[in-house]
Amino acid sequence: MPLNTTLFTLGQYPVTLAILLIAAGVALVAMLILAALGWSASRRSAENARLDAERRAGEAELRMAEILKAQTEMQGRIAAMTDVFGSRQHELNQSINQRIDGMTHRIGQTMTEQTKQTHENLRRLQERLAVIDTAQNNIQALAKDVVGLQAILSNKQTRGAFGQSRMETIVADGLPMGAYEFQATLSNSSRPDCLIRMPNGQPSLVVDAKFPLEAWNAIRDAGPDGAKIASQQFRRDIEVHIKDISDKYLIRGETQDTAFMFVPSESIFAEIHENFEGIVQRAHKARIVIVSPSLLMLSIQVIQAVLKDQRMREQAHLIQGEVIRLMEDLTRLDDRVQKLQGHFSAAQKDVEQIVTSSSKLAKRGERIEAMEFEVVPPQGAVSNPVEAPSRSVESRTGQLKLRVVDED
Repeated sequence: MPLNTTLFTLGQYPVTLAILLIAAGVALVAMLILAALGWSASRRSAENARLDAERRAGEAELRMAEILKAQTEMQGRIAAMTDVFGSRQHELNQSINQRIDGMTHRIGQTMTEQTKQTHENLRRLQERLAVIDTAQNNIQALAKDVVGLQAILSNKQTRGAFGQSRMETIVADGLPMGAYEFQATLSNSSRPDCLIRMPNGQPSLVVDAKFPLEAWNAIRDAGPDGAKIASQQFRRDIEVHIKDISDKYLIRGETQDTAFMFVPSESIFAEIHENFEGIVQRAHKARIVIVSPSLLMLSIQVIQAVLKDQRMREQAHLIQGEVIRLMEDLTRLDDRVQKLQGHFSAAQKDVEQIVTSSSKLAKRGERIEAMEFEVVPPQGAVSNPVEAPSRSVESRTGQLKLRVVDED
């Protein structure tokens, strides 16, 4: 078949055998080229895959090596940390043991001290209990004494003796012997409880201790209804007692114009001045002074001061003689001090002269230290006339010339 034979028509273009063969050849070449390109691409892909695998394997080996290295380092660090933790654990155990031992020791000491304190507190408690027992026994004895005192005060005579004893104790403690007398007899044959002799020949002071305590106790024992009647009875008894003191003990020229009525209780004294003002005024008009134990003690102290002043005045001439002799001794002491001062002045002048001499000796010693020694020239030799004047001294070792430069 000829090559230009038209096989078919494609659109308006006829397709011949030559064109078909050319097209087939071109397609075959294209297929070969595509096949070559595909094989080359697959080869390159395989090579790339191999290289990528090798690269990945290398990276994996590097990572594995790094992992092994990191694992080795981690093992080393773990070993070091284990050693550190072990040493720290050992130190911690030692520290804990030491602290436990210290705490055990301190706890032991604390327990010992607490035991000692407990024993000491128990001992003190026993002592206090013993003191409490003694105090309880004293309280019981005091209760018995109070009961006895109540029995004593229930009797009029014994109650008067109680006030008398308190008054006698205060007077005897404050005044010297001979300045007072108990139960003395006056010119009218009355016998006051105490007679205090005043100085300078003055009349004596009378102290009465017969206070009507039974009337006062009746006020305390009476109820609200009988208190007024008991108070009136107490007022009458006190007024009668004041009149008796004024009539019996106030004797012109023998006793003072004023007498003391002793009340043996401060509380009773305060109640009288607070609730029985009329009795106090009646006593003042009768020249009777109501005194409590503290006021009597104060009055005794004043009397004691007056007696002491009287004794001082009686001994004034003796004191004056002693002062004169003291002044004579003082005059002799002044003369001797002046003589001693003269001796000290002379001794001071001698000491100053000795200091002057010692200073001169020190200066001469310094001059001797400043001397220059040289051998004396033979006889007939002429010395230098310019030299300063000198003195020659002969010694056992030879003739030497001492040059002394006059400084004065």
